[in-house]
Amino acid sequence: MNTKIWLSLAHMSGREQDFIKEAFDTNWVVPLGPNVDGFEKDLEGFVGHDRHVVALSAGTAALHLGLIQLGVGPGDEVICQSFTFAASANPIAYQHATPVYIDSEKDTWNMDPALLEEAITDRLAKTGKLPKAIIPVHLYGMPAKMDEIMAVANTYGIPVLEDAAEALGSEYKGRRCGTFGDFGVLSFNGNKMITTSGGGALVCRTPEQAQKTMFYATQARDNAPHYQHTHIGYNYRMSNICAGIGRGQMTIVDDHIAKRRANHASYASLLKGVDGVSLLTNPSDQFNSNHWLSCILVDPAVAGCTREDIRLHLEKENIETRPLWKPMHMQPVFKDAPFYGNGTAAGLFDKGLCLPSGPTLTEQDINRVVCAIKSLQS
Repeated sequence: MNTKIWLSLAHMSGREQDFIKEAFDTNWVVPLGPNVDGFEKDLEGFVGHDRHVVALSAGTAALHLGLIQLGVGPGDEVICQSFTFAASANPIAYQHATPVYIDSEKDTWNMDPALLEEAITDRLAKTGKLPKAIIPVHLYGMPAKMDEIMAVANTYGIPVLEDAAEALGSEYKGRRCGTFGDFGVLSFNGNKMITTSGGGALVCRTPEQAQKTMFYATQARDNAPHYQHTHIGYNYRMSNICAGIGRGQMTIVDDHIAKRRANHASYASLLKGVDGVSLLTNPSDQFNSNHWLSCILVDPAVAGCTREDIRLHLEKENIETRPLWKPMHMQPVFKDAPFYGNGTAAGLFDKGLCLPSGPTLTEQDINRVVCAIKSLQS
């Protein structure tokens, strides 16, 4: 059988072991230490825009702490992009708030700004109050239309919690994703642009926000010689060991971004002229996706096969792929949540497929993937 081609494997720089060894040698193995400090400084320099970054145990933890600092609680509504992974939405439920889902626009597959405004005005009319926050997502690394989204948010005075979990290094109009909102969220899960095994970070505008994030992430311990707590806290801080992996990964983050963009360019070239198969690409030069995952849409009427036909065929060829995210408004757990849409996200889910995209992918691997797709049309 052919060698397995994986969807998105982690790739180590070789420097990770140095930082981990240093942590063991100095006995800094707790959720504090030089690697955590160093990783946060590396991320601050990378995202830029004078942001303050707090390393946490997961991107989900970052979303949760962002919502807490925005004052989200029981009875509130939070607007969230429907076409995303469940981690974007679950923290809303943690706060006993209600998600309000927004459909996608077709250029970037992200939150539709027109539907966003429609939802805000309708929720205000129906509930008598504005949603508490807005969570747009830069899906698969493709930047959302942040100028339009921020314009709507600013018109109604609603804060934005920007989910850039898949978009480390992506840029919109030359500005790094994760720096547009009141808070930004990054993820370092095993298949992301860089990994800390598991982990994430909250991107904050001010030192005060960063300090409050650290406070909540370390069990909200008050400043006292004994253990005293006036707030509910969480065990969300990143360990010094995981942060050591992150520091090693930051030495090759630019290489990883360049490699995934090169993978996307190869797919674009090889899939050109394949009937009924289109690749998600930057809509204009204002968008610069990291192309975390290269994704295709399959039009069965033209391609002569469905997305599922291709997925199953590639599976037989020992090639891992994945359907696009099933929209949150279609998930059983959120079936009663309000939704504002026109069917775009549902159509993307029905026709879309994520192709192998990791930094270890070779040109031969990409050729093999594309040849397998083409073989269904021959």
